[in-house]
Amino acid sequence: MAALPKEAIAQLKVFIHLVKTNPELLHTPDLKFFKDFLESYGGKVPEVSSQSQSQSQSSPSKKPTPAPEPKPPTPEPESEESDIELDNSGVIEPDTAEPLPEVDEAMEITEEQMDQSNEKKREAIKAYSDQEYEKAAEFYTEAIKLNPGSALLYAKRGQCYLNTNKPNACIRDCTRALVINPDCAPAYKFRGRAHRLLGNWEQAAQDLRNACKIDFDEQADEWLREVTPNARKLEEHKLKYERKRREKELQEKKERVRRAREANEAARQEAAQNMDEDMAGDFSGLGGGMGANLFNLLNDPELMQAFKDPEVAAAFQDISQNSSNYMKYLDNPKVVAVIEKMSGKYSGMAGGFPGGFPGGPPPPPSSDDTELD
Repeated sequence: MAALPKEAIAQLKVFIHLVKTNPELLHTPDLKFFKDFLESYGGKVPEVSSQSQSQSQSSPSKKPTPAPEPKPPTPEPESEESDIELDNSGVIEPDTAEPLPEVDEAMEITEEQMDQSNEKKREAIKAYSDQEYEKAAEFYTEAIKLNPGSALLYAKRGQCYLNTNKPNACIRDCTRALVINPDCAPAYKFRGRAHRLLGNWEQAAQDLRNACKIDFDEQADEWLREVTPNARKLEEHKLKYERKRREKELQEKKERVRRAREANEAARQEAAQNMDEDMAGDFSGLGGGMGANLFNLLNDPELMQAFKDPEVAAAFQDISQNSSNYMKYLDNPKVVAVIEKMSGKYSGMAGGFPGGFPGGPPPPPSSDDTELD
């Protein structure tokens, strides 16, 4: 009969030594064939002790990581829309202004048309001085038809509308004048006054400031000083509202970052816990209290770091299934280094590691290694 290879004999010795130290292994489903073999020759397999059963049943099991307690919602800031005390004296009801007809402002104007337009403008000025504002507006309309590219004509007709309590019509004409000439000071002046009549305090202040900047006018300056208190209140309120809005957005951003960090940390802890439980499950099949001891051993930070290496993790998973598989990894320095470290640490634990860590050098054979008590 051919002799068994030395490697197989060494593995068998390690296995027998392990079974002698932990006979409960023979009651695992994977070794039932060997238990039946022993009993067929009249061998007696020790029963599993109640202590071993309780240890086996108390092996680590996966438990869902409790979700972090929700943080109380950030209280909503009080409404920023608070009543502002404004002096609205002199504000009138808005009028309905008809849209301006489309005209060719770049059309070539003949000298005759220009003379006729100037004549209509003089008639409009006279009617305005006589306080006939509607009639003056009609004369300006005729002058505009003859010379549609004049920004001043639109602004002066807007002034007429201003005096007939038609602020929207004034704003329409002055806006057209500023399209033609953005530096038309009268257009800013009259449009600013029209905004004041409508209670548009900020727009009024802005237009009157522009009018005084382009061409200082005492009346425009007086109107500006009239609207400034209300405009300043609104501007300060808007700045305060904008500041609080930015603070709220910043707080919400910080809260989102905090929640994201907590979620990432919870996911990291759950992944680490799952890795620990998976390893505990891998070693729980070793029988007795050995699995629990190995699980506690793997809480060592250096070993946990080593087991993050997929190659090392795969090797030890293979060894946990069959301790004799260690011989396949004797040429792998990373696996051998971990085995030596674990063997050294386990030797200081109660009871020691039976036969050394699976995969470590087999213990010296004794005379009764080939038979069971």
